[in-house]
Amino acid sequence: MPKQKPVNHLGRDMWFTSLASLLAGVVTSLLLGLLVFIFIRPVEAADNVGSLQSERIRPDLVQRGSLLLKQASGGVVVEAPVLHTDVAMNISGMLARVTVRQRFRNPAAEWVEGSYVFPLPEEAAVDRMRLRIGERLIEGEIREKGEARKAYEAARREGKKASLLDQERPNIFTTAVANIAPGETVQVEIEYQQAIPYSQGQFRLRFPLVVAPRYIPGYPSGSPEVTAFQGNGWARDTPEVPDASRITPPVVAPTEAPVNPVSMHIRLDPGMPLAHLESVYHAVNTEKNAQGIYQLTLQDAQVPANRDFELLWVPAPGNAPQAALFNEQWQGDEYALLMLMPPAPAPAGATALRVPREVIYVIDTSGSMHGDSIIQARAALKLALERLTTADRFNVIQFNHQTSALFSRAVAATADNLQRALSYVDRLVADGGTEMLPALQLALGQQPEQGVLRQIIFLTDGSVGNEQALFSLIHQQLGDGRLFTVGIGSAPNSFFMTRAAQFGRGTFTYIGKVAEVGEKMAALFSKLETPRLTDIEIHWPQDQPVEMWPARIPDLYQGEPVLVALKLQQPNLPLTLTGDAVGVPWQQQVTLRGGAARSGVHQLWARRKIADLMDQRAQGVAEPEVRKAVLDVALTHRLVSRYTSLLAVDKTPSRPADQGLENKALPTNLPQGWSATKVFGSLPQTATASEWNLLVGLLLLACGLLFSRWPGVGFGVRVGPVSAGKAHGGNVL
Repeated sequence: MPKQKPVNHLGRDMWFTSLASLLAGVVTSLLLGLLVFIFIRPVEAADNVGSLQSERIRPDLVQRGSLLLKQASGGVVVEAPVLHTDVAMNISGMLARVTVRQRFRNPAAEWVEGSYVFPLPEEAAVDRMRLRIGERLIEGEIREKGEARKAYEAARREGKKASLLDQERPNIFTTAVANIAPGETVQVEIEYQQAIPYSQGQFRLRFPLVVAPRYIPGYPSGSPEVTAFQGNGWARDTPEVPDASRITPPVVAPTEAPVNPVSMHIRLDPGMPLAHLESVYHAVNTEKNAQGIYQLTLQDAQVPANRDFELLWVPAPGNAPQAALFNEQWQGDEYALLMLMPPAPAPAGATALRVPREVIYVIDTSGSMHGDSIIQARAALKLALERLTTADRFNVIQFNHQTSALFSRAVAATADNLQRALSYVDRLVADGGTEMLPALQLALGQQPEQGVLRQIIFLTDGSVGNEQALFSLIHQQLGDGRLFTVGIGSAPNSFFMTRAAQFGRGTFTYIGKVAEVGEKMAALFSKLETPRLTDIEIHWPQDQPVEMWPARIPDLYQGEPVLVALKLQQPNLPLTLTGDAVGVPWQQQVTLRGGAARSGVHQLWARRKIADLMDQRAQGVAEPEVRKAVLDVALTHRLVSRYTSLLAVDKTPSRPADQGLENKALPTNLPQGWSATKVFGSLPQTATASEWNLLVGLLLLACGLLFSRWPGVGFGVRVGPVSAGKAHGGNVL
């Protein structure tokens, strides 16, 4: 006797169904529809828009050797060009000249256009690009961005090799290379100038290696059709982030091998004896010659581009710089980069004037903070709480796709309140989206009592795309408070963190691993608790016009130098610095004489002027006015900016007219320590596309009804990411 079939199974020879099976199918479908309505993220990026523009490929259909990559953002398989990056740094004193070589190899059988979104330091003055094809080298030209894009598109259509370098953010750039032949390799060389930050007795150079996925608030706007230069990221443009598709490159799944290997060679001439030299996050080989010049290379020859590189060096005792001056004569003007140290600390035993403080701690608990980042953030926050005194008041705010505060208002730092806060911090977990704006509004919204210094400590990886809206909020609502940012994780958005701190008249601290928490937070505490130097001004002889950037010097803390870029008509000028050290007038006399001659100082001046001009957008200045001013500076000093690009075009067509051209987006790695599930996973969102979810639910309901009546057909449902991108208005970051 054959075994009895399960009640809910219909035989393959049966073309009808039982009422029980029909009801089971209906109930199942309704449940599935409800789950989809609540949990499934809207299909974005490549699924709806085609914005990845990379061809979807089934591995079983591939007829030749290909590079196939799964994406963390949606499990889609794409074929992309192969990229290798080589970085060469020449550091002299506190200035660096860096060359980034990107080699694109086309493994496909068709002609392709490769596009790659990559990071550079936010202070980088990018002034040169060259396209190398075999032995030929084509020099890039600086042009207005719209004009450069039109010329690139024309070259692309005509089959000419061309390369276009765009700035999306001061720390995010895009390289596009058109008409790469099958099996061919082309190289794009990018050069920039940078000043090395000096703080707390240490020089720190950080080179970012990966663009971390950004949270994109708002709903997609406009037509789903992708036009030229809209971008091929996983996100669609929104009113809040109109260039979202250009700052969200596809991300390789963690199950795939890392892509985009990077090699490095660094020549360091510190100009002084060193007590310590360290590559903080990557093992390096170090050689030193008789002249005190160091040569550094990566121990593993090349590393995956999945976490930032940082080089640290400390002057030997007695050799710490008290001042530095670099100058350049360019087109009849004198340019200078000037660094001066603030006043020395009070003598040992002296009683420092303590200002009553209200400290608001804001901690990011979104999905991108999962893993090492939330561990670092919790440890940093607990150290901060333990430093509070009974004279202080405090509160703790956490945010992901929702914002909540431990207390309704700041409370006294009593033993009971601190113990409650420490327990609260221990329970923090990382999940959900990165709705940063409501958290900032809550932190900035309540002003302290008269005479109380308000300090906001913001712990986050800064993985947001709506930086401009956040800068505007800080400018409008900070009042007399101070904002300090603490960057957490392997690849924080340092542009946002640095500029937010500058807008907030505070400082930026970067923590890349748990072992650094104690040291870095101790340095931050010394800033918070040391009397600050405010109202700093630089005075020149009245008959000497001087253009200085930044135009307004931020507050200074012990160990933090003044660093300004100057444009003068003559050298050897005397100047006077004045300020207020917590009620005590401060003054220092300086004469600009001598200095080290360095090329590129005029570009560092121009880069700082552009940064200040761009900040005016957050202060309410109309964009056309800002654009005109930035264009004037960027074109004169040959710099890439928001409104200018570098373009290199070959004169002779190389792609035959009868051959098509495929666009291939080069994917990036997920930053080290990040969880793809937490970033792209199927969690309830802040603002899901409910209309889409309802439609999918109804479709599943219809399919369930159909399948419940059809012989031998069954299906399973996996509640998980269904798109190559994060939901706008609530992606999990």
